[in-house]
Amino acid sequence: MSLAGKRALITGGGRGIGRGITLALAAQGCHVAIHYARKRAEAKETAQAASGLGVQTALVRANLRQEAEARRMVEEAAGQLGGLDILVGNAASGVLKPAAELENKDWEWTVSVNVRSILAAAQTALPHMRRGGWGRIITITSPGSRRVFPQYSIIGISKAALEALTRYLAVELAAEGITANCVSPGLVVTGALDFFPMRAEMLDHAQRNTPAGRLVTPEDVGAVVAWLCSDAAAMVVGQTIEVDGGYGLKMLG
Repeated sequence: MSLAGKRALITGGGRGIGRGITLALAAQGCHVAIHYARKRAEAKETAQAASGLGVQTALVRANLRQEAEARRMVEEAAGQLGGLDILVGNAASGVLKPAAELENKDWEWTVSVNVRSILAAAQTALPHMRRGGWGRIITITSPGSRRVFPQYSIIGISKAALEALTRYLAVELAAEGITANCVSPGLVVTGALDFFPMRAEMLDHAQRNTPAGRLVTPEDVGAVVAWLCSDAAAMVVGQTIEVDGGYGLKMLG
């Protein structure tokens, strides 16, 4: 498997799962543009690690709550890398609230970052992919799109919408050599977990109930994303791939 010479933009690519994806792509020879919103130091450190693997890197700052920013991000990344072949929509945000307590601002914030920005980025990236007759769109979703977690309502709703968007893009674009798929990681220990009030209970439950015997790592997710970007996965179209060590299969813990 090689992605030598391909060019990828990874939203939220500087830390956590995004870092794992960035470095997995770079390890296959893919040039990488790393998007960040506020954590420039972490994005820069990841870029340096990717550069050490012999690829070109770029840093792109953007506020994904704004559609215009998402489109500018893609054009800036393509400008720095000389084109764009792969878009990984990994960045996510949102508010933890029960569905009955959601307000319009919660909806606008979460859906704008988690869904609308990815559609805008994909639309902007498509002309670059079409020029080469090859492209990959990978979105990072969550088990919360299909299962109900406490206070995860609007984030889970946005992830369900993201999966639907990915399927529609997949069917519309497959004949052009552009595939779209989702990756749904299990519980991964990153800074994002710090926002969950039940963090300790979630980790304990996952550690006791993952058949593989360990939690998923950012590197595990990155390896699957890199494979989906390869020609070996050319006939994987519009799928949601769960990377959870079997955790989601167990009914009782």
